[in-house]
Amino acid sequence: MTDTAETVLNIDALRADTPGVAHRAHFNNAGAALIAKPVLAAVQNYLVRESEIGGYEAAAEHYDELNAVYGSVARLIGARPDEISIAENATIAWQRAFYAMQFRSGDRILTANAEFAANYIAFLQVAERTGASIEVVPNDEAGALDPSALEAMLDERVRLIAVTWIPTNGGLVNPAEEVGRIARKYGIPFLLDACQAVGQMPIDVEALNCDMLTATGRKYLRAPRGTGFLYIRKAVLDRTEPAMLDLFGATMTGPSTYRLRPDARRFETWETNYSTRMGLNAAVEYALAVGLQAIEGRCAELTNTLRSELAEIQGIRLHDLGRRRAAILSLTVDGVEAAEVMRRLTAMGINVSVSPPTSTPIDAAARQLPPVVRVSPHYYNSNDEIERVASAIRTIAKARGS
Repeated sequence: MTDTAETVLNIDALRADTPGVAHRAHFNNAGAALIAKPVLAAVQNYLVRESEIGGYEAAAEHYDELNAVYGSVARLIGARPDEISIAENATIAWQRAFYAMQFRSGDRILTANAEFAANYIAFLQVAERTGASIEVVPNDEAGALDPSALEAMLDERVRLIAVTWIPTNGGLVNPAEEVGRIARKYGIPFLLDACQAVGQMPIDVEALNCDMLTATGRKYLRAPRGTGFLYIRKAVLDRTEPAMLDLFGATMTGPSTYRLRPDARRFETWETNYSTRMGLNAAVEYALAVGLQAIEGRCAELTNTLRSELAEIQGIRLHDLGRRRAAILSLTVDGVEAAEVMRRLTAMGINVSVSPPTSTPIDAAARQLPPVVRVSPHYYNSNDEIERVASAIRTIAKARGS
């Protein structure tokens, strides 16, 4: 491994900021990353204050800090604060965007092979309700969405292009910028699921040309669980009404009339978890301070090193697609179920996860994928931990016949 990322990032200091590394070698960052001390402190301190003076009173006292998250998230992705809506999770954020759209019989929804199951289920529900159709864009020869194939599929009936940028079951990175360029060229709304991307690479919604982007806090962003956000471009926001409203997203203007909020917070509801919002803001600020380019470089170095080591182990099959790959590795061990591999690694103090075929049903069916072991490094993982997980998997593979 080169020492480029080591010289940019002080790995020892970052690990000292991460209490969890003392207990586990954490390679489940695509599930939920380890929280940094400033994030933990932000949540704990706010809850303590709630206990001391009351929930409403603590919110009033920390009004500016609670609202700072909109500016922080906007800086993270190159947006405007009024284009950001905070959500309980990425699924809720994505649903709020998707279900705000109007579909009718004959409309077409274009998506990717590796689309996340939760999104695809929503497509199916809307298709059943409205008569819209769902069409999967073919992959290129490397296994990523093919932009040329996408453009060839376009006509006046395409109502939405919705793509998962990095799927949950592997390191594939779909060509989101190319998709966005095509969508903008033809004036078609583009909804980008950036759940696995936010926090591990620089993101610029203007370069992506996406109209809507959704993400979670708990993965590479290292925020608490139960946090997420929606970005919706101002020009799209101005003509979009949420499927559901309450007294926060709109105000009554008369006995039978209401007015929407002018910003993306029209997608929110009045009640929320203020402590985790403080944590989300702290996590975003932490990532910005570390630097997204440095994070991406470090993640790539660790993942490429681990991928190279695993590729040399007899009995290991790697299942990641695409020319460009993110900090997720998917693998199977011949003769050992993925759940058993995870159990053995857990017993060795190594956290990984299992991605079942049901999480990416179209891709899994096309490739006849079994459940795969998902190993997802992050920048705070050490080189020693990379060697540790590779050695552990080598041991499992070697013992598979015994």
